[in-house]
Amino acid sequence: MTPTGPCDTPDVVDVVALGESMVTFLPTRPGRLADVPSFERGIGGAESNVACVLAAAGHSARWVSRVGDDPFGDHLVEAIGGYGVDVAHVRRDPDRPTGIYFRTAGDRATDAHEVAYYRAGSAASAMSPTDPDPTSVGAGRVLHLSGITAALSGSCLDLMRALTARRPGRPLVSFDVNHRPGLWRDLDAPGVLRDLARGADLVFVGQDEAWGLHSAEAVRAALPEPEVLVVKQGAAGATVFDKQDVTFVPAPRVEVVAAVGAGDAFAAGFLSATLRGLPARDRLRHGHLMAAAALTAPGDLAAPPAREHADRLAALDDAAWGRLRLGPSWTEDVRRADEEVRTP
Repeated sequence: MTPTGPCDTPDVVDVVALGESMVTFLPTRPGRLADVPSFERGIGGAESNVACVLAAAGHSARWVSRVGDDPFGDHLVEAIGGYGVDVAHVRRDPDRPTGIYFRTAGDRATDAHEVAYYRAGSAASAMSPTDPDPTSVGAGRVLHLSGITAALSGSCLDLMRALTARRPGRPLVSFDVNHRPGLWRDLDAPGVLRDLARGADLVFVGQDEAWGLHSAEAVRAALPEPEVLVVKQGAAGATVFDKQDVTFVPAPRVEVVAAVGAGDAFAAGFLSATLRGLPARDRLRHGHLMAAAALTAPGDLAAPPAREHADRLAALDDAAWGRLRLGPSWTEDVRRADEEVRTP
């Protein structure tokens, strides 16, 4: 599946990503949040992460959201815009604050990981079917969403239901399930997320968040509606169901520095290859390579590999792909990656 529509028409971009971004405070050393004495400021947001990676990879990308009319909102708009993302359609809210959160240095997927969110009543939680402007949202070849937005408020859930409703002329709708249990409280997260996924054209879901289903095939049976379904299976790899075809690609071995942001980077890599009309195997490989860039760098965002470098690695035969080993700075050290591929 390749998104249709003009990419050289004024105001039409490759990808529109809609969702909340927050200022994130990262600890300067390991330990409990109660014990960490200082933090470094960064940015965090699943959808804006995807937009930033795609823009850095040479695509036109727009981020649509709301932030407070405050210094943290200034920082988000400036930082995300600094990646080359169009931020002209981000609304400023004079009455609600920009969300922030603090996290420990570990993997957010583990029980040992701590996250403290201060996002209740945030500017982004006021998004609704009447805000943002439908023209700004519908101006992409791809509209990328995630399940996080649906958990922010009732009006955000209404917006997500409207955006995933099937209708003629809409962009290709990409949806990352991105289940964050701590955000949902008393809501029926599994049921809501399944319903939203059924309305999308392209769905990303991790095996660990797939409603207790224990195989990629079982996930596909539960979600037959999306034309393309990508089931991420952790370090083992990922499977894509595309029309009648099923393709599995193992993930390369990676020296992990930080696991945060890898899922967003995978989605960006897969979307980049989708926009370029590449085959299923290469779409998965580009997803793995973008994820590897995030895994081998600290923070939520990492510089992606140059396109020609990623294309060359994605084109490896199966044996060479299986020998691929990626460590810190691999996106910058092309010769090192070449040597690791050739090592038997």
